[in-house]
Amino acid sequence: MPQLSDAERADRLEELSAIMDLMRPAVQADGGDLVLVRADVEAGVVEVQLQGACSSCAISSATLSGGVERILRERLPWVTEVVGGLDESLSFEQSTALGTGGYVPGL
Repeated sequence: MPQLSDAERADRLEELSAIMDLMRPAVQADGGDLVLVRADVEAGVVEVQLQGACSSCAISSATLSGGVERILRERLPWVTEVVGGLDESLSFEQSTALGTGGYVPGL
């Protein structure tokens, strides 16, 4: 596989950043945030993290796979994998206090 030029790498990062900026307000509206952790534009691997209220949201994994990953793969053909995680630096109580996410308490 041929290596990308610096200009191609920069273009891919710029496109990725623009799409992340389009998705973030929807996540922020529920008291969370979507952060780009790293992007290997050569291999097509993008790592993102859900923060804030998303840490306690029951649908956070669906947000990552059904939303973030789907959108990135559809709009950026070079993306081969999206790795996601949750910021667990907040306690459950702090996280739920931040937003109106879809947390469903366990029985």
